[in-house]
Amino acid sequence: IIEQFYNETWLDRYNDKMPESTLTTLWAVSVAIFSVGGIFGSFSVGLFVNRLGRRNSMLIANVLAFIAAALMGFSKLAASWEMLIIGRLVVGLYSGLSTGFVPMYVGEIAPTSLRGALGTLHQLGIVIGILMAQVFGIDSIMGNATMWPFLLGFTFIPALIQCALLPFCPESPRYLLINQNEENKAKSVLKKLRGTDDVGADIQEMKEESRQMMMEKKVTILELFRSPLYRQPLIIAIMLQLSQQFSGINAVFYYSTSIFTKAGVAYPVYATIGAGVVNTVFTVVSLFVVERAGRRSLHLTGLMGMAVSAVVMTIAMALTDKYPDLSYVSIVAIFIFVAFFEIGPGPIPWFIVAELFSQGPRPSAFAVAGFSNWTANFIVGMCFQYVEQLTGPYVFIIFTVLLLIFFIFTYFKVPETKGRTFDEISAGFRQNAGSGAQKYAPDELNALGADSQL
Repeated sequence: IIEQFYNETWLDRYNDKMPESTLTTLWAVSVAIFSVGGIFGSFSVGLFVNRLGRRNSMLIANVLAFIAAALMGFSKLAASWEMLIIGRLVVGLYSGLSTGFVPMYVGEIAPTSLRGALGTLHQLGIVIGILMAQVFGIDSIMGNATMWPFLLGFTFIPALIQCALLPFCPESPRYLLINQNEENKAKSVLKKLRGTDDVGADIQEMKEESRQMMMEKKVTILELFRSPLYRQPLIIAIMLQLSQQFSGINAVFYYSTSIFTKAGVAYPVYATIGAGVVNTVFTVVSLFVVERAGRRSLHLTGLMGMAVSAVVMTIAMALTDKYPDLSYVSIVAIFIFVAFFEIGPGPIPWFIVAELFSQGPRPSAFAVAGFSNWTANFIVGMCFQYVEQLTGPYVFIIFTVLLLIFFIFTYFKVPETKGRTFDEISAGFRQNAGSGAQKYAPDELNALGADSQL
């Protein structure tokens, strides 16, 4: 439908049919530009949260959503594919910022015992959005030549809801106490969030973190990479983000419609929506088990389950022409693959970054992690169709190998963060860094709070 819009617009402008190469290029740019926006947006997270606060940053970012909705929604009326592409870039910027702001805010307002469960709500919001887009994108609803601008313009609706509700949400108490030194405001917010006047333990933990932060040099993105003391949590954060995007989940959704068609499903688009439903349901499952099973265990389970499903999917797809009934095995493998993704690699990488870093380096860490995620998303989006053309169904063997690499890394390198305070988690990394204290300068050790008694 969008390609048809491009062709019609070109014809109106130049009285000639658009060259196939130009159409392919425009379509590729239209798809990839969203991830490019996400890359720049995620890298800019730290510029906002430390100056404006977590809540206000989320509120102001909605301006981008309104601009994007206007550009995309009116692109057909203006007969301008340029507006559509720029709108995709702007909504990418908005998404990149939001994937940094939201997990950080939720992680900082949540009590330790519920931090994982509440952090999973971020991923739940994403998959619900995907499911809604799939449903509204059906031909008979809005996925047609007449209604598609309205579908793209709907970006303003969640932004409008957020603008209406965010002013009633409190600022992060950690930001108020540690960054702004406003203890009374932090106590007041905590009392509302916890539903009790007894917030002494939370305040004390934040004060200890603040004490550590006072000894830290300003932790910029460059400092994160330069200091060996931040190396382990930074590598973990980046690898977990890569494990999400290089898991093959986007490839599965890309392949799903063709698999359902081969299986003889009358309306494959509905089966794809079914995969979206599985996506949503198992995110809810993760929401309830993450605080019981733990982040590390769920991530390992998800990665191994996806690897096994990918092998089954590859075998079934390779033999479908010879044994048509195996296409049903492919369908089941797709649903299982999606389910395991939402058990671990879907939600966990987003909120675990907030747990791995203390208040000082956290914004920069979110910027780097988000940059890694969106860059990987861009690479998969740009390269997958070419790799798939070369390898056919065996493309999932590549993802299987990657999943096994991420499984091994998680098993040996990723600590369990369930039920531990931010400072306890940081202390674990400080202890590891402290074992090699003779290699680091005293000011570097102080930067990570190496004298902590925890």
